[in-house]
Amino acid sequence: MPKLKTKSGAKKRFKITASGLVKAGVAGKRHRLISHNGKYIRQQRGTKVLQPQDATKVKKNFLPYGL
Repeated sequence: MPKLKTKSGAKKRFKITASGLVKAGVAGKRHRLISHNGKYIRQQRGTKVLQPQDATKVKKNFLPYGL
């Protein structure tokens, strides 16, 4: 079988933790921030851990060999 290629966009967007969880940046922080309140903006800081359903798709389809 040929080797699978890692999606280059996924390399830049996701990190896999030591315990196998997938971290990603939070959506909704680029523009239109005036219409959001301060609590929303604070909660969107940093990175979040993906839900198990999404993490499975990312690991299986985009990052077949991890990072």
